[in-house]
Amino acid sequence: MIRIAVMVSGGGTNLQALIDAQNKGMFPNGKIVLVIASQEGAYALKRAEQAGIETLVIARKNYVSSELFDLANVTALKDHEIDLVVLAGYLSILGTTVIQAYPERILNIHPSLIPSFCGKGFYGLKVHEEALKRGVKVTGATVHFVNEIPDGGRILIQKPVEVNEDDTPETLQKRVMEEAEWIILPEAVRMVSERLEKEER
Repeated sequence: MIRIAVMVSGGGTNLQALIDAQNKGMFPNGKIVLVIASQEGAYALKRAEQAGIETLVIARKNYVSSELFDLANVTALKDHEIDLVVLAGYLSILGTTVIQAYPERILNIHPSLIPSFCGKGFYGLKVHEEALKRGVKVTGATVHFVNEIPDGGRILIQKPVEVNEDDTPETLQKRVMEEAEWIILPEAVRMVSERLEKEER
């Protein structure tokens, strides 16, 4: 069984989509065993606790350097024998130490069709604001592997979402979540956990 950790920063809507998918038996080869939050009080922690999943808080501000922050994350992941890491609305940047410890084993969900509206500084509502500003007719979401370049890793799945004439950043954000993110993130986790279990047999 592939042991999965989900890393979060806020409300945990993508985490909830993963928990719901797991409850429906979508990950026969994997199980979410740990949720790591980058800040105390993240509502995602409550979602995890309600689902009976162990939680940890590893906040960047508690470490004097990014190297020590990365080390704390790697140590927690290794201590829990994690095979696959999923970033679900995780707003801290993971450094080389974490990325090299889990090559092609860290997934991220981004609320645009990469390479559009991605990279450093593009997260949350900012992505949708830029999409509307540019007047695109189609946006969407992307699940990709994480490497040292923000949003630069190999793409796994993308799903397009139409932009409506009367969209605001908020309405677009909600629709991209419902029509793309909550569908392709569980699917990516299923695909990768299946592949990893085959490799480990």
